Amino acid sequence: MSGAIIFIQGDLKITEVQQEVLVGILSIISLLGSLAGGKTSDWIGRKWTIGLAALIFQTGGAIMTLAPSFKVLMIGRLIAGVGIGFGVMIAPVYIAEISPAIARGSLTSFPEIFINFGILLGYISNYAFSKLPAHLNWRIMLGVGLIPSVVIAVALFIIPESPRWLVVQNRIEEAKLVLSKISESEKDAEEKLQEIQKAAGSGNADKYETKAVWKEILYPSPPVRRMLITGCGIQCFQQITGIDTTVYYSPTIFKNAGITGNSELLAATVAVGFTKTVFILIAILLIDKLGRKPLLYVSTIGMTISLFSLSFALAFLSHAKIGIALAILAVCGNVASFSVGLGPICWVLSSEIFPLRLRAQASALGAVGSRVSSGAISMSFLSVTKAITVAGTFFVFGVISCSAVAFVHYCVPETKGKSLEEIEVLFQNVGESQESEVEMGDVEHLMQKS
Repeated sequence: MSGAIIFIQGDLKITEVQQEVLVGILSIISLLGSLAGGKTSDWIGRKWTIGLAALIFQTGGAIMTLAPSFKVLMIGRLIAGVGIGFGVMIAPVYIAEISPAIARGSLTSFPEIFINFGILLGYISNYAFSKLPAHLNWRIMLGVGLIPSVVIAVALFIIPESPRWLVVQNRIEEAKLVLSKISESEKDAEEKLQEIQKAAGSGNADKYETKAVWKEILYPSPPVRRMLITGCGIQCFQQITGIDTTVYYSPTIFKNAGITGNSELLAATVAVGFTKTVFILIAILLIDKLGRKPLLYVSTIGMTISLFSLSFALAFLSHAKIGIALAILAVCGNVASFSVGLGPICWVLSSEIFPLRLRAQASALGAVGSRVSSGAISMSFLSVTKAITVAGTFFVFGVISCSAVAFVHYCVPETKGKSLEEIEVLFQNVGESQESEVEMGDVEHLMQKS
């Protein structure tokens, strides 16, 4: 959309406000898909929810490609947004539930890898098709996004259902068959099945109805409250640090820095997409070796430095060669830092920290927080830049990124190498260990007094 919007503006004669709405509405409307995705995946399964997401997105994408007016384009964008909401919620949950603990971080990062790869392909296709007639090029830019859905259609007939979802449905034999395919031995599969059954409350599917999942989320116990703060908080920080504005409006940023000409602007965005993709691959190699928390520190600190540098370049060096170079370097540094930590690890954490009975619905709630934040930022970006300049806007993002560093330090535990069931115990033990520390402190204080 970042490249297509340049030509949509000229072809359909849309205003700046309509441009903001067209870009940002995708994230806002996707919250409907994320909210529905939790319940849907508990009902029809994780696997077929992925298929439903692809089907909805395909429909929206086709409408956008053939849209004769802004109104029809918006309808397609709204439908595509619902499909994206389903997709961003269910993919990490499915992968987390089917992956071994030793590689879960890397595997759960795969959605973020392919989002980045898709963004890179989008930038490249924008540049490749930019020379075509204005009434045709943006349609092809949007239309090529339908091609990967064919891969999903084929994959649905190959990939298994989540064994944890099967246990919840009391389909124990099917779960055992899936576990035997993805485990090293029959003994290992049997042990995993027993762990899952214990976590699921002996596989009693009816228990989930009477348990009132949403009531437990809205009125959480201390361990669940800590999980929600970590999961929803990291999702919100992923977006309110401004990454989507960097992706959607990178041509606007570079234009403000002093780059002129649509081809040059789109060529600069290819560098951004390439950087984003390379560094997500680096994250995959490190996430299960170094752990989640060290990469989050590197990511949030790197983003903070890059955002302040971009603000400085746009404020004091605009239209100078060194300013253009620093702006491109800062944008690439920002997306690189994001991709090495906050981008992939956000989805890893939100899909692995919640107990099985809450996982789909709580992950959906986190995804809603992410989508609302993304939509609010994207839909207000141009208006905010008019009020406080582009440089001022990225200075604000830098300040928010500083607070993300503190959030990681105080609210995010290390989950590397732990099974999903062990992570649930980890959040329960946080409170117990804090209480033990308080009690020990009281004992030491009394001994000193005596």
